[in-house]
Amino acid sequence: MQTASRQNAEARAANRATRRFVFVLLPDFTFLSFAGAIESLRLANRNAGRTIYSWVLAGEGGETATCSNGISLALDMDLTEVNREDTILVCGGIDVAQNSSKRLISWLRREARKGAAIGGLCTAAHTLAMAGLLDGKKATIHWENQDSFAEAFEEVRLTKSVFVVDGGRMTTAGGTASIDLMLKIIADDHGEDLANAVADQLIYSTIRTDQDTQRLSVPTRIGVRHPKLSTVIQKMESHIEEPVSPATLAREVGMSTRQLERLFRRYLNRSPKRYYMELRLQKARNLLMQTDMSVINVALACGFASPSHFSKCYRAQYETTPYRERGSHAARLSI
Repeated sequence: MQTASRQNAEARAANRATRRFVFVLLPDFTFLSFAGAIESLRLANRNAGRTIYSWVLAGEGGETATCSNGISLALDMDLTEVNREDTILVCGGIDVAQNSSKRLISWLRREARKGAAIGGLCTAAHTLAMAGLLDGKKATIHWENQDSFAEAFEEVRLTKSVFVVDGGRMTTAGGTASIDLMLKIIADDHGEDLANAVADQLIYSTIRTDQDTQRLSVPTRIGVRHPKLSTVIQKMESHIEEPVSPATLAREVGMSTRQLERLFRRYLNRSPKRYYMELRLQKARNLLMQTDMSVINVALACGFASPSHFSKCYRAQYETTPYRERGSHAARLSI
């Protein structure tokens, strides 16, 4: 005997036309995010016993698109007009800002004005933000791009969620997060039974929601389960622009500065000051590689009072200066 939810889902499915997705593939897009999304749709069709979803691949030129692992895919269409009922999913990857052309931005704006639902997989939230499609909306992006995104798009309400749906805009954090988004879409369209069946086919045992965050917890990342150490590291990560002194950090977790020093030496083989510096320099490197911010502004955003001190610390960590790092990255992009 069928359950009421199953009957309701089947009734919705019977009354709904095939939903088409337009996957827009940027140069160097992330294959995993794209594959997770499109395979979820394929398995939805298989489990539904009919074509409830269809898709086309689009991109500039309409010929081929090459992802970051070197695989090239044949495209079905150029950036031409699509149906208002279509769902557009832009698939981003590395160097997303450089790979988001003016023509693409104009095309997205035009389709958005017509009322199309538009999403960004992996780093493509950056593309949507460049087009102004995320202004005033919640969004997410891969954790590696969070710093540069936050600096570039202050009007977007950036979160650390696995995925975000805000009205007609969808964004994911990358990797397998596209599967979670598609499972939500399938559940909304055709019921949770079908979404769960697709998850089972994918051997996807834990379906995440937009309340789940993308990064591992601090204890899992550092391989240490010490509550006070984890708390201090979380405070460091949230105070990059205005660093907090080790003495203040120690006091806030009920320890002496000497005890905090011993704790870091024991578990991380470095001082709190050294660990904090590495966090700040890591953020600085991300900003240098992913934004057009001046070196001076990068220094200020990472808590350095002077460019000379920043350059000295950066050279000690990465054996190059911030200016050379920026220049070598720009040269690689131009090849």
